[in-house]
Amino acid sequence: MRGRVFVMRGGAGPDWTIRGLIVRLLGTAAGLLTASLIVPGIEVGDWQSLVAGAAVLAIVNIVVRPLAALVSCCLIILTLGLFMVVVNAAMLGLTAWVSDELGLNLEVDGVWSALGGAVVISIVATLVNALARPRPRRR
Repeated sequence: MRGRVFVMRGGAGPDWTIRGLIVRLLGTAAGLLTASLIVPGIEVGDWQSLVAGAAVLAIVNIVVRPLAALVSCCLIILTLGLFMVVVNAAMLGLTAWVSDELGLNLEVDGVWSALGGAVVISIVATLVNALARPRPRRR
């Protein structure tokens, strides 16, 4: 018997199409806007800073977050995944620092604001991405 090839179908992984990237960017921007409205200590000056800050956060999450998760994998396992909130807060703090260096009006004041903002951004971005995901076609 020869080897068989199995093809996984379905939406298990992220959608890397242009539409999927735009939806994720809008979800991140919506989360950042919601966090700036709800969480004290997170300030977004204008809509340009909001869009650019969401793009910076997306780039930081693509480049730095996997490395941070790899370095802290023992703590993530030990806390049953709760340490990922701290990793997300660190990514938000890094985004605020990069945004400040770029001259954007995006500020995160302190650790508690970053933790609260990371939770709000994660929830809102997950909801937006889930609602915008295309439904699978039935055959």
